[in-house]
Amino acid sequence: MIQSVEYIDSHTGGEPTRVIVSCIPVLVGNTIAEKAADFAQNHSDLRRALVCEPRGSEVLVGALLLETHDPTCDVGVIFFNNVGVLGMCGHGTIGLAETVEHLGRISTAKFRMDTPVGSVEVRRSAKGQVSLENIASRRKSTGVRVTLLDGTVVTGDIAYGGNWFFLVSDHGRNLCMERVQELTEYTMEIRNTLAAQGITGDGNAEIDHVELFAPSENADSKNFVLCPGRAYDRSPCGTGTSAKLACLYADGKIQPGQIWRQESITGSIFEGCVSVIGGEVIPTIRGQAFVTGQGTLFLDSDDPFCWGIPT
Repeated sequence: MIQSVEYIDSHTGGEPTRVIVSCIPVLVGNTIAEKAADFAQNHSDLRRALVCEPRGSEVLVGALLLETHDPTCDVGVIFFNNVGVLGMCGHGTIGLAETVEHLGRISTAKFRMDTPVGSVEVRRSAKGQVSLENIASRRKSTGVRVTLLDGTVVTGDIAYGGNWFFLVSDHGRNLCMERVQELTEYTMEIRNTLAAQGITGDGNAEIDHVELFAPSENADSKNFVLCPGRAYDRSPCGTGTSAKLACLYADGKIQPGQIWRQESITGSIFEGCVSVIGGEVIPTIRGQAFVTGQGTLFLDSDDPFCWGIPT
């Protein structure tokens, strides 16, 4: 049997998003969070088929475009990658905003998306330019020390921007494309050490993103972001920039409305600022996305790699 799946591809600052627009499974739950849990638990074969090799790659982020039960939202979304379901995805939200306009699903410049971790507001302006008002972001801990296998001590902050991050500025690494493999190995060791030492986010949530920072000639900062599944973020990372803004605000280094420009390892830039509402830090991230293609995936049950290549 051959199953057809329609999709739209885009990229945001170089980071790809694949929005699935047909043949979406019936998911159990009354909320997007409950449906995301069902997708994670019961549809891992389909998740791998949609974004992993041979149809995708470890860097590709997928998005299921869903109806929402939240009357304040216009559309629901579940983001996922090569290893699981994501709570939130900033670059993916910006890419999805361009995708729904391309599809003619939402014609208004401002609308709300329902995600597993809360609703977010999206505004489209000039071609490809999208501003995302994210969920409340916060720093849990500062000056957290972890000791790597070679005895090196790394100090960083634990913060939440829709996913959990360990943010490190004092690392002594050169953040450039020529050193991507070295940076990947280094941040993987940090992430593994955090897990081994039982260092987590709230509710024992795994810290599955590691973010390195360095000075930039083109922005306020440059970063390298390790995402779940070992891939690095080609964009400046929307949830990672949100986590960074929460830390900057906590340290008194930015004020509400002050623009912070974050450069990625590839040179793309997000602009961010925060507002404070009811004591919560609300980041707004602005980036640019482009629709890059659309097509049909074929899932052939006779194909030995129909559900992805085992890892």
